[in-house]
Amino acid sequence: MPKIIQILGIVGSLRKNSLNRALMDAAVELAPPEAKIEVASLDGIPLFNQDLENDPPQAVTWLKAKVRKADAILFATPEYNYSIPGVLKNAIDWASRPYQDNAWNGKPCGIMGVSTGMIGTARAQSHLRLSCVFLNMFPLNRPQVFISYAEEKFKNGRLEDQKSRDKVEEMVNSLIQWAPKFMPGHDV
Repeated sequence: MPKIIQILGIVGSLRKNSLNRALMDAAVELAPPEAKIEVASLDGIPLFNQDLENDPPQAVTWLKAKVRKADAILFATPEYNYSIPGVLKNAIDWASRPYQDNAWNGKPCGIMGVSTGMIGTARAQSHLRLSCVFLNMFPLNRPQVFISYAEEKFKNGRLEDQKSRDKVEEMVNSLIQWAPKFMPGHDV
């Protein structure tokens, strides 16, 4: 029996009716049986404090354990001021510290996002990719999932636009194919 790929979904928004949470919900819904997407909440993770990095709060310990257990990470990020939201950057910083205890190290990942604007989080995704370089993460280059003009594509908190759903499904399937390349025992 083939291994089920464990994907940790991380949404860069705390908003109850977040479009990026709805985007992640679509990924969960569209995931095939050979993958399971568990969405981690960033609620309750305090602001990063380097004084505490060697004895982190319980919410941070929990997040790092989830990241380590996952075969891959799937990010859904909003774009705030041409970059990733502070809540996402904060979680990334916590799970990468202390320096020699980077939970993100070697993780394959997919990045997607939705916005009401024209470029659908392209700048935020670019910034997130820069962080991935330092963290030694391996983001998929394609597909790129930049969903723009969200009000036309989401109805009652659900992604309804078929082209967008197809891109999300392509992202999940590509991540399922990408993840095993980074698992122990796989020859690259």
